[in-house]
Amino acid sequence: MKKKVLFLCTHNSARSQMAEVLLRHYLGDYYEAHSAGTKPGKVNPYTVKVLEELGINTSALRSKSVEEFKCWEFDYVITVCDSAKEECPFFPGKVVMHKSFPDPSSYKGSEEEKLNFFRKVRDEIKEWILDTFGKEVKSSSS
Repeated sequence: MKKKVLFLCTHNSARSQMAEVLLRHYLGDYYEAHSAGTKPGKVNPYTVKVLEELGINTSALRSKSVEEFKCWEFDYVITVCDSAKEECPFFPGKVVMHKSFPDPSSYKGSEEEKLNFFRKVRDEIKEWILDTFGKEVKSSSS
């Protein structure tokens, strides 16, 4: 049975979306990934672009509220931004974690600089997910 993971951020527009999609893309055989925001907005177009660069289908992406998941039980609840950590409602989870990533949505610069910053954050999240959740997959299959 797949373990359920919820990634939380404020607007559910960039970091938590990336985490959800990357976990599903790389380790979806082992984890059921979801994401939500404490104040959901719209998925950032740069988020879509940098995920599609990895060959990931983003057509189903949408910002979701934590309210959609309030009755769910998760194996992991992970906040990926500091404000979500402060505002996070209680979610019953076996493991509650906080891993802060820089906010690419607030980055100021040219279009190319913004895109590069989104790529940098995407790659940091990917590396963290593969390291954190990939190790668990390896240790449970040994």
